Amino acid sequence: MSSEQLVPKDWAGKLSRLSISTKSNLRGQHKGSHRSQRFGASLDFSDFREYSPGDDVRQIDWNVYARTDKYFIKRFLDEQEMRVHILLDTTKSMGDSLKWNFAKQLAASLGILVLQRDDRLSFSAVNEDKKPPFRRKGATYRKAFVQTISDIDEPAMTSTFTDNALPFLPKDSTVLFVITDCLESIESWERFLQKLPKFAGDIRILQVVTDEELAPSYGGDVQLEDIETLEQVNVSISTRVLESFHRERKEHQQRLELLCHKFGIKILQVNAHEGISHTMFQQLLRANWVQ
Repeated sequence: MSSEQLVPKDWAGKLSRLSISTKSNLRGQHKGSHRSQRFGASLDFSDFREYSPGDDVRQIDWNVYARTDKYFIKRFLDEQEMRVHILLDTTKSMGDSLKWNFAKQLAASLGILVLQRDDRLSFSAVNEDKKPPFRRKGATYRKAFVQTISDIDEPAMTSTFTDNALPFLPKDSTVLFVITDCLESIESWERFLQKLPKFAGDIRILQVVTDEELAPSYGGDVQLEDIETLEQVNVSISTRVLESFHRERKEHQQRLELLCHKFGIKILQVNAHEGISHTMFQQLLRANWVQ
């Protein structure tokens, strides 16, 4: 898929109104578009304080000296960068064409937000090839990043996402986005989630679903196949079976959300059928994940 097919040509322009919102401490000493409450050498003036031996004499305000006959220096708010990592699930359960394209659009859109604010972006797709992550900073890399997302192979990993994701994570992220369908067992999610906080101060899971997953439309006698294990089972889809499915899915979701709350992790369920524009400009805004 080409980058033009993944996101519209004017998509970056539309996204320019948004930026990643976080209360997590910004990291690093590199210049970015965010202002910390530390004092440094940006162009944003904060206040004055009296000169002390060892201060940079270039910061003395001579106009203030002329009025007060005392030495005062200017203080400026420090500029720091946000470091954002995007982690993408490429297990076979993500392979539905609508779900997979939507997941890639999410990754591309979030990456564009980061790069156009001159923050540092890293991205990795959890797969068995152990490909090195994408690491760039600055708006000039937006096109290269979208192409990187476009070039990712179709989901083919048969081992579980939660058991393989940790080695793909850097340890210095401000914000970590995890794009997945959350279909692994609750036990495996608990093992994974309890380890995530050491990788980032602000962790957010984007749980990608489809209408068919939420409310299966098929009925009668069917043969179901686990897309990852290829295990097959014959099932007669009755009202009782569907009720059991909805009950178990609801229980899985509730337990997953409780685990996220326990470990201080945010989770947002996004439906591929509602489209990327709805997700970026309505859901993420309402959740205060972007501003």
